[in-house]
Amino acid sequence: MRGPGGGTEDLPTPRPGPSQDTHDSHDAAPGCASCALSTGGARLARLGLAPGRHDHVVALAGNPNTGKSTVFNALTGLRQHVGNWSGKTVARAEGGFTYGGARYRLVDLPGTYSLLSTSADEDVARDALLFGQPDVVVVVVDATRLERNLPLVLQIRQITGRVVVALNLVDEARRHGLTVDARHLTRELGVPVVPMAARRNEGIPDLLAAIAQVAGTEDAPAPLRLVHKDPALEEAVTELAGRVAGRFPGVPNARWVALRLLEGDPGIEAAVRDGTLGELATPATPVERAG
Repeated sequence: MRGPGGGTEDLPTPRPGPSQDTHDSHDAAPGCASCALSTGGARLARLGLAPGRHDHVVALAGNPNTGKSTVFNALTGLRQHVGNWSGKTVARAEGGFTYGGARYRLVDLPGTYSLLSTSADEDVARDALLFGQPDVVVVVVDATRLERNLPLVLQIRQITGRVVVALNLVDEARRHGLTVDARHLTRELGVPVVPMAARRNEGIPDLLAAIAQVAGTEDAPAPLRLVHKDPALEEAVTELAGRVAGRFPGVPNARWVALRLLEGDPGIEAAVRDGTLGELATPATPVERAG
């Protein structure tokens, strides 16, 4: 993740766990279970276990049952390192890949329907996205159930503009006679939307190109700001956001925190009361850049 000096920073350190290899033949490219996939001028080299050094951190988010694990496997070569998030019993999977000469660390966040704090999984996903500040967030959505998946996309867009939407399962959508206008979604969301069928490796090259584009830009879209029609509510959000920023100057998106406080998010409320919000917002130690 980007540090104050332009380098990369680590997500919160996971508790060490055992390495685990997963093998699912339908997730791999035909006849190419461990080779590099040709993607035009660039090439994907799937590193499997997370590399010790990397140029960019990519967080993989999405609702359960959207094919997120299939996307993870397609990018990392069906191998992953599994541990627990620090202080949590929630499993954490990581992998790595290289593309276009850059090394990427891929962190698979728990599948969740929302970033509102109602479960440990949602706590982990929210904290990783808000305070971990990954270089890219890939949000995997199901093209056949888009209306169920877009709320999470919008919540993540309110945190960061460094987003790529992986519009997965377009093959299933076609089979059901459904067509999703990815270009229109791109315009509305302000971030790349990539149609794909990960289990067939359809769209993987386009996803990689979009990840590289977002990771390499210094001019990412601003977080999505939803202006409330009620002037009193908008005034309250603005005032509270200012107080949050004043007390915790390292918080990357004080407005989002203010909204969660007004909605009664118990995790954010507790972090403000005991001061741990400031600890979460403290930049992590920069990792060693790839040479």
